[in-house]
Amino acid sequence: MKLANYINDLLYRYDCVIVPDFGGFITNSLGAVVGNNHTFYPPKKEVGFNSHLSHNDGLLANHIASSENISFEKATTAISLSVIKWKKKLQSEKVVLENLGSLSLNNENKIIFTPEHKINFLISSFGLTSFESNSILRNQVKSLDIHTEKNLKTSVFIRYAASIAVICALGYATFSGLEKYKTSKIIIAKREALEKKIQSATFIITEPLPTINLSVVKKEITTPYHVIAGAFQFEKNADKKVKQLIKKGFEAKIIGKNKWGLIQVAFQSFEERTDAEKLLFGLRKSIAKDAWLLVR
Repeated sequence: MKLANYINDLLYRYDCVIVPDFGGFITNSLGAVVGNNHTFYPPKKEVGFNSHLSHNDGLLANHIASSENISFEKATTAISLSVIKWKKKLQSEKVVLENLGSLSLNNENKIIFTPEHKINFLISSFGLTSFESNSILRNQVKSLDIHTEKNLKTSVFIRYAASIAVICALGYATFSGLEKYKTSKIIIAKREALEKKIQSATFIITEPLPTINLSVVKKEITTPYHVIAGAFQFEKNADKKVKQLIKKGFEAKIIGKNKWGLIQVAFQSFEERTDAEKLLFGLRKSIAKDAWLLVR
């Protein structure tokens, strides 16, 4: 089983894919840029790696179980076997992950990840490639100037003719404007007279209309950005996690089940992505290194 293929599939849909007991692959969105030689590059999602994100959130195992039509336990075992092979291979050489990048150990025995820059995980940029703009040479500019000078004399007569046409049009527009002004003054006078009649009139309602009670449904504000604390198979475990987080001061809640049937618990949900990322980065530095961002 090529574990890299399943990680690759998930990175198109999620910002973080965790390999239990190994680390997490995280995507970072980058805008369009202009490189050397007038080369334009489209927006992209670049992949990074964080060895501290090693807690099993169930995302990768559920994806493998669904794709291979096997149980969650067998998928978890298959992941563990791949991780063991990776760690053993890293002691002597690089581990190349197809369409992701390569892993290696530095002098401090820490994992270094080198991404594959040719792969773009941003779905909205699908089909877009880099392109190089042609530069304009000086001799081309000179030829354009000569051509412009030839056409300049021809355009002088046209400009004079256009000026005469504009003067005629302005004369007609002035006459038309005066007529419209007179008409508008008459309309305004009639409207003012009608408003005075309405203000002086008295309306008597002998039988008032019955009262109608309307129920207004308050529309809930959507919060599409969720900082995930974990995913649980049993509801009682999810409820327990929510209570723990609320005691710590978070606005924790259950946000429903994912496509694999696991109950997801969020530290907090936000309307703005920047607010969610601010909390996420703070959690990763302190109490929850395996927290990740879910966008709905």
